[in-house]
Amino acid sequence: MSDKPVNRFYLLFFLTLIITALYGNTLFAEDSNTFQADAQGNDWRTNEEVTVNVSTPHNTIVTHLHFLQPDSYEPDKAAQAFMHPELSPEEAEDAAIRLKQVFDGRGYYIEIGDAPDDPDYVDSISGEPRYAPTNHLPEIFLEKRGNRWLYSLESIRQIDRLHREVFPFGPDILIDIIPGAGRYTFLGLYLWQHLGILLLILISFLIHKFLTYLFSRLLYKGASHMGYDRLVRPYLLPVAKPLSLFVVFIVVMVVFPVLQLPVEVARYFTFLFRAVLPLFATLVFYKLVDVFSLYLEKLAGKSESSLDNNVIPLIRKVLRVFVVIIGGLFILQNLDINITALLAGLSIGGLALALAAQDTLKNFFGSLMIFIDRPFSVGHWITSGDLDGTVEEVGFRSTRIRTFRNSLTYVPNGKLADSTIDNHGLRQYRRFFMHISITYDTPPDLIEVFVEGLRKIVDKHPDTRKDFYIVEFNEMGDFSLKIIFYIFFAVPTWPEELRARHEVLIEIVRLAEKLGVRFAFPTSTLHMENFPGRHSLTPQYDMTMEEFKQVMEEYFREKQTGQ
Repeated sequence: MSDKPVNRFYLLFFLTLIITALYGNTLFAEDSNTFQADAQGNDWRTNEEVTVNVSTPHNTIVTHLHFLQPDSYEPDKAAQAFMHPELSPEEAEDAAIRLKQVFDGRGYYIEIGDAPDDPDYVDSISGEPRYAPTNHLPEIFLEKRGNRWLYSLESIRQIDRLHREVFPFGPDILIDIIPGAGRYTFLGLYLWQHLGILLLILISFLIHKFLTYLFSRLLYKGASHMGYDRLVRPYLLPVAKPLSLFVVFIVVMVVFPVLQLPVEVARYFTFLFRAVLPLFATLVFYKLVDVFSLYLEKLAGKSESSLDNNVIPLIRKVLRVFVVIIGGLFILQNLDINITALLAGLSIGGLALALAAQDTLKNFFGSLMIFIDRPFSVGHWITSGDLDGTVEEVGFRSTRIRTFRNSLTYVPNGKLADSTIDNHGLRQYRRFFMHISITYDTPPDLIEVFVEGLRKIVDKHPDTRKDFYIVEFNEMGDFSLKIIFYIFFAVPTWPEELRARHEVLIEIVRLAEKLGVRFAFPTSTLHMENFPGRHSLTPQYDMTMEEFKQVMEEYFREKQTGQ
């Protein structure tokens, strides 16, 4: 929330407070006139003059509230609704006045027309003769004592606690502060109430500015100290203003009952407070989600997995939706909306939606599993069934894979999460295995020297694994002698592996050419040892093993000198 909308909302709220307080009787004419008729001395049903009557719940409530109105203020008569033998007249009067102040301060408008006018009324839930004037205060109820309906002793014991909650500084604090001249009326309100409204606006404005500055400085210093300077202006400072307004509205909500405005005005603003407070709390947490996401991004920067960059936007969106939903439920609950029935309806609708969109949900949860388990990352070469290629992007629904034909394949994450994945990109070493076949006429000493030369090729190559490899003469095949060549390349990508293979293979061919080793292949050869006028095709080896070794050493010296 930027500064301008916040300031406009702040100004609009207090402008509404002033207008509603001054012209509340006009704004709520329909409801207040009904009660004004009672206050002026007439029964709402018969237009007869109101007298002390506690024979029914309706009459008891009328007796209590009517004789505490400004035009008919007789607290001794209102106390008849509390007159238990256990209480003195003074205690009954005090209870009547304090309960009326709790109703007005909390904005609990008592619907007198809803009160039963039956002297034998029985509550349908408890099965006892009792009645609660408002469902906001279930602990306050009337009960039948003999032939009289009175506020119960249990309710009277709760009045002091409720009064302290509504008026923590006392109901008469402004009356005591403002001089006696403040008791004059003007535009339907006492002068002290006008002054109290202005004082409340001034104090709220000063608190708002002070807290905004304080929170901004604290957040700036805290973030700077922790090394998050770049978070301050775009993410942390916007938190300061709704946070200060949240505190301001708590102060206003606590002080507001002291103004003792008309009950309909208090009812309106109490309703507004209960909606505004969770709204600003939701805004604060919504802004903090961005701060938390940036913290996760900093942690992701230390990780080698690029999937973290895809997980964080998902976490941010999920947290934002979660904050909005929880904040909305708190607002609805504070507005006395039955969220249990709402959640039950949403559960049924969610079940129907889940059945209709089960494939979409499967892919979504498949995405979560991929983000959590991280079987692969962007840039890895993976194989899954017939799929073979490099991962380019991991989305919320599907994963995009570039095949080696340079085509793009989109695989649903639900299917990918349930399949077996061979991640070539996570290999520490890349295996290279083959048999080198040489002809049967190769002398044993030459085989020994050739195998030793193959090992030196592996040792001297910069990208081969040196601690483990196998190069041995291990098989005599149908048409060749076979040397197992089992090595590993320490390279990260497939192109680098192909390059390393090329370098090793070309060295093998060169070494074989230098030593005179011939590679065998599956052919049928007819050897004629004695053919007139021709030399035998069988090669003649007239060197010793030491001489073969000298040839090999000479080869590697020439190679090293050439490099």
